Amino acid sequence: MLKISVLVSGGGTNLQALIDAQNNKILKSGKIVQVISSRPDAYAVERAKKFEIPVDVADFKELGEKFEEKILELLKKFNPEIIVLAGFMHILSKNFIENCKAKIINIHPSLIPSFCGKGFYGLKVHEAVLKSGVKITGATVHLVNEIPDGGEILAQKPVPVFPDDTPEKLQRRVMENAEWIILPRAVEAVCKEIEPKIFPYPIKYPGRGIVTGKTPSGKIMLAYFIMGRSSSSKARVFERSRDNLIIKLTKQDKNFDPSLILYAPLKILGENIIVTNGDQTDTIYDFMKDGKTFEEALRTREYEPDPPHYTPRISAIINKSGYKQSILKKAGKFFFEYEFENGTGHLIHTYNNDVTPDKNLPSFTGEPREIKIFDEDAETFANSLWEELGEDYRVALYVRFYEPDFSSYTDKLFNTNTI
Repeated sequence: MLKISVLVSGGGTNLQALIDAQNNKILKSGKIVQVISSRPDAYAVERAKKFEIPVDVADFKELGEKFEEKILELLKKFNPEIIVLAGFMHILSKNFIENCKAKIINIHPSLIPSFCGKGFYGLKVHEAVLKSGVKITGATVHLVNEIPDGGEILAQKPVPVFPDDTPEKLQRRVMENAEWIILPRAVEAVCKEIEPKIFPYPIKYPGRGIVTGKTPSGKIMLAYFIMGRSSSSKARVFERSRDNLIIKLTKQDKNFDPSLILYAPLKILGENIIVTNGDQTDTIYDFMKDGKTFEEALRTREYEPDPPHYTPRISAIINKSGYKQSILKKAGKFFFEYEFENGTGHLIHTYNNDVTPDKNLPSFTGEPREIKIFDEDAETFANSLWEELGEDYRVALYVRFYEPDFSSYTDKLFNTNTI
């Protein structure tokens, strides 16, 4: 999920449209992480605070020539991928645009190329529309470049002009019937287009999977997911058990052996976090409790006895010094050890991507895939991963983010089913 900073100067109606779209899941590939106002008294500031969005002020009147420099400084707090100008009453310079790494999106209250460019803003646009006598106006969302209102057009929506319109009435109609509709949708489209994927390759059915790594700011993270094709596999749910995680069935087929699908995926042993896709969680826990190692425990186990697939057993262990991952499959037993690196993690899962019911599921091949961790909270990462898994086969997902010193954590749990 991409980070969005919104620049404002006034009442914040377009900011509110973005917030509403985010709450209604219209805007779901990006999240507003910051609002920057060019006026300390702008009502947009109050809107942001109401929804607990961090607010910064770069006072245009006070800063003068250092205005853009201040905004660039404030943006570094969150390093957003997207900047939205939502009622931002200032033209950004070529120097600002070249020094800003994010994509910048603007909403303009006319159908560009009409009534746009330098001098056309706020009510001035609608006054010019009425003076011209045109019967149709509207709004445009576009990318920002060094030419005022000259960037690539992303979306437009027409709005009728009526004989008894005043600039104020027309402004309101354009906002309600165009701006508030197309701005969130255009922002979502841009986010979707550039949103980084957790799976660094096309995937249909990864089966069960583990992600371990570190966020850009140094938080320790883990994720575990399960997918299913049979009715019994799809009937599972995750449930927290203190700091551990267990799996339960919402319904049980009398003729089905649940031994391979009911287990504790996550257990804590002192400063060690154990995550696996089977009952080898207990094996690792017991061995390490007796002073033995992660590797020693897993060398006593093998792949799952589920012909013809022979599903691999995947496991991970995390502590302050780093993390290890392992896969046990017919081709052998493999172990991988990593030091923590900010913004980097590794993904391992049981199958490649075949979902054809009458074929054997091919085992995961190669080493765990290195991935980039962009998010700083469990919920954002979980939302992105859940979407990538796809609704046809996803069953449950658990994500946990620890503070760098392991003193506390936040988590997010998704279940397709409910108990």
